[in-house]
Amino acid sequence: MTDTQASPSAMPAAHTANDDRARRFDVAIVGAGPVGTALALLLAQRAPQLRIALVDARGAQAGYDDPRTLALSHGSREILARAGAWPHSGAGLASTPIQHIHVSQARRFGSTEIDYLDHGVPALGYVVRYGALMRALDAAMSRVPTRVEHAPSTSSSSDRPDGQRAPYRAGVHHFRPYRAIALHQDAHEVTITLGTSVDDHAQTLHASLAVNAEGGLFERQTARPHARDYGQTALVGFVTCERPRIGWAWERFTPDGPLALLPQENGYALVWCCSHAEAKRRRELGDASFLSELHAAFGDRMGRFTSIVGRAGFPLGLNALGRVVDGRIAAIGNAAQTLHPVAGQGLNLGLRDAFDLADALVRDTRGVPGPAALTAFAHRRRADRGLTIRITDLLPRVFGIDAAPVALLRSAALAGLDLVPPLKTAFARQMMFGQRG
Repeated sequence: MTDTQASPSAMPAAHTANDDRARRFDVAIVGAGPVGTALALLLAQRAPQLRIALVDARGAQAGYDDPRTLALSHGSREILARAGAWPHSGAGLASTPIQHIHVSQARRFGSTEIDYLDHGVPALGYVVRYGALMRALDAAMSRVPTRVEHAPSTSSSSDRPDGQRAPYRAGVHHFRPYRAIALHQDAHEVTITLGTSVDDHAQTLHASLAVNAEGGLFERQTARPHARDYGQTALVGFVTCERPRIGWAWERFTPDGPLALLPQENGYALVWCCSHAEAKRRRELGDASFLSELHAAFGDRMGRFTSIVGRAGFPLGLNALGRVVDGRIAAIGNAAQTLHPVAGQGLNLGLRDAFDLADALVRDTRGVPGPAALTAFAHRRRADRGLTIRITDLLPRVFGIDAAPVALLRSAALAGLDLVPPLKTAFARQMMFGQRG
């Protein structure tokens, strides 16, 4: 699936009229990562009469094996709870709570702390593994009316003896693993051509509306109207230290770029942003040398770092659409905007996209939701999306300027947050819940 929302040149193959009618859906969601799956779950629970197609390019195990670490805000937990993936009672999703966040800059004065007790929440956020989140979402999917359409397949149990495909019923129809080769829209519907990576088996689906939730990583995306290459790599890994502080997350701005340590199990998930050359050099260092450099950049707040595993790097950039809706097609999550990881807002913004889109579609009272619902969604997302993009774009650039006057202003701003509680509260609420449109 490319970042192009519609491909007029790629028309689907012709089908019989009966087959076309059988393959019709109210909403087709392309991309079954956390954002796309959450949207499907929210719609299935709030509008069980809808026929929903969820197109998944990967098999389930690929998602479960994904080693990435995610930072979810308290607001995202609430969204996942409504989707049935993170119940407030019971075992819930395996996670490590973030109760305190310390923000500082290296070699300069000024810092601030955000405490969960000041905001009336059980935690400011949670650190989870991507695989654990996908297992929780798939478990929730098993509790709503769902049919998995496996690929490749020469026949399907939904096929009738007369050779025609029976119409899809209400609920979620999970096409796995299928890739969306092309989307084409006209005044009445969106046509999605699906293919597989194993053979030439393909399907064509028709939907009243389509949602692109398949964004991928920055380095694999085509440029969008608002793009910026930060010239940085996010160096990630898992570290342990001598004096871990339970429930504390750290965001430290260094001359190289932001450095974050997120509490995870018995250690910390590391996100260290630096130039591509520095990231390459640090990935090739021995463990002892790497940990020594990390200690020099972070400081002695938790003593000496004792181990590092799972070093990997991901190029960083901003890549955002100017408009998230084009006719009958909407984009959410990384398909709409890919952000710098500072403040950990990417997935959280995507989950808010999914929640607001589900709400707009459910509120459409004309039966099958249409383009007007997408227009309402785009209007509702404008403030939150715009502010979050500006914050995550501005912070790494401003804190990357090492000139003394700018550094002095940054120090004063950090120190000033503690002197102006309403401003500090507004910033914390934005990070947890975003702006309501």
